[in-house]
Amino acid sequence: MPVDKKKAVKDISTVFENNDKWIDSKLAEDPEFFETLGSGHYPQYLWIGCSDARVPANEIMGEDAGSVFVVRNVANMVTGTDFNAMSAIQYAVGVLEVPHIIVCGHYDCGGVRASRENLDHAPPLENWLRSIRDVYRLHNKELDSIKDPEERHRRLVELNVIEQCINLFKTGVVQRKRVETYQNPDYAMTQPRIHAVVFDPATGKLKPLDVNFNDYIDELHDIYDLYKVDPESKEAAKRNKKEEELKEKAKGMAEDGVRPHAPTKFRGEAENKGWWARLRGK
Repeated sequence: MPVDKKKAVKDISTVFENNDKWIDSKLAEDPEFFETLGSGHYPQYLWIGCSDARVPANEIMGEDAGSVFVVRNVANMVTGTDFNAMSAIQYAVGVLEVPHIIVCGHYDCGGVRASRENLDHAPPLENWLRSIRDVYRLHNKELDSIKDPEERHRRLVELNVIEQCINLFKTGVVQRKRVETYQNPDYAMTQPRIHAVVFDPATGKLKPLDVNFNDYIDELHDIYDLYKVDPESKEAAKRNKKEEELKEKAKGMAEDGVRPHAPTKFRGEAENKGWWARLRGK
């Protein structure tokens, strides 16, 4: 509901009253909630979203306090000169080691709408909006072909999210972590994974965008790559891990009184039987 700002009061006591109610509700659900919350910071997601009050990260994701590390600014931008965002990304990826980064835009975005006005909004806001104008320039053929203004706005919101995700791939901290986790067989996937999503305040729906970032990365890696993947490192790490697993299994069998046959490399193929063959998946 619209609020008459002229009738705003100095007192914000309702904020603290609501906080007390929130504490009571959390303790009713889980008496150890705050003990757990105060024991450490282990978020699973870095959320880069818009400052719009209608887009509360935890709430629309259904996540509780402690699981989402949040960066918010006008129109969910990732720009290299934004030290606030760059510092948060560095901390989230390099220290907290979040496995997922979500860039979330939203329809009816005031920042995106303002970028389409041929007006000087005055710095620093105008400087900020210029980056969204650049997104339009990069995709002007597609956007100009959309006749309906509102549909064009919605598509610009989506394209802006995609471009900010690409900006994440350009950063050194993201590239470094992705190379490290790709080459480490202990990781089930390359991290961090980057996700482009859009929220619709009119429906409450959060939807993933259908985008294959590999297509963009293949096109841009010669320009933006800061780290190179050693093609042998991942396979070597896999071999080392496999050898360690074999040693552990052999050790366990020895403790159980079972003597494994000699390794395959010391035996003929015809004699490739017994525990070592099983260990090696033969």
